[in-house]
Amino acid sequence: MAIWFIFIALESLNGTIRTLWLVPLFGDLRAHQLSFITGSLLILTIATISIRWIEATSLAQLMSVGVLWMLLTVTFEVALGRWAFGYSWAQIAADYNLFQGRLMAIGLVLLLFAPLIATRIRDVWIVGGTYGR
Repeated sequence: MAIWFIFIALESLNGTIRTLWLVPLFGDLRAHQLSFITGSLLILTIATISIRWIEATSLAQLMSVGVLWMLLTVTFEVALGRWAFGYSWAQIAADYNLFQGRLMAIGLVLLLFAPLIATRIRDVWIVGGTYGR
């Protein structure tokens, strides 16, 4: 959960930057898409840096961490949107609508698999194939 709190803090900063600077420059949809890219890079970077500290090594452990991160994020997003910002359920759901160019659903899938991806990145690129042996 400690790593998830780092994700949320940085993603909140990412969202603030999107709202204050990217939306006025590029419009709402393009700003969300650009913010998705930076958010994805942040998630993968933090996951890769922290994956050894997490000490999850088996597929089941890595997937459990991913499920936890994904569920915590959905809970946070819904709670923040609904009760802090007063968004309607339709407004919250809109961020997950791929057909409208929104990418939050893909972000959740990325969170789910981030521990696996991070382990692979560490194994192949950072440690030269020796991690986990």
